[in-house]
Amino acid sequence: MNTPADRILLGEVVGVFGVQGQLKLRSHTDPPDALARYKTWFVTHRGREVQMSRPRCRVHGKGLVATFPYVADRDAAESWVGAQIWVERSALPKLPQGEYYWADLEGLSVETVEGVVLGVVSHLFATGANDVVAVKGERERLIPFVQPDVIRSIDLAQERMVVDWDPEF
Repeated sequence: MNTPADRILLGEVVGVFGVQGQLKLRSHTDPPDALARYKTWFVTHRGREVQMSRPRCRVHGKGLVATFPYVADRDAAESWVGAQIWVERSALPKLPQGEYYWADLEGLSVETVEGVVLGVVSHLFATGANDVVAVKGERERLIPFVQPDVIRSIDLAQERMVVDWDPEF
């Protein structure tokens, strides 16, 4: 049996498409259609989990449209809105040195190069210019994910990120 640490969240059901039970997906992969390349999905929703092998999906606009087994009409599809799509961590490609999956950065302690603790990484998000690290501490800070100028080091084993950032900013 897998534990949550064995899986990574790669997508979610955000709506329905048409009347034949297709689902709109938001992919957290880059490119978005890379989600369809994973052989097995673990779809969780409302306390249930369904394992799906070779799910059918296609690109539509900025997202994906998928067909789930046993979902044959719009009413059945609506019951899946909000579901999360997970894959086994072992199925993810190995990253080159210095690159990270966002999920691995969430929860890291963040401190400045001077040793001032700013908080922990709550989430990351993309902008047009660069990715941004949201750090929750006594207040929220948004720190650009620019290596090595701002993000000086990341140590996953020590669960720590060191940043060159003014604690007053």
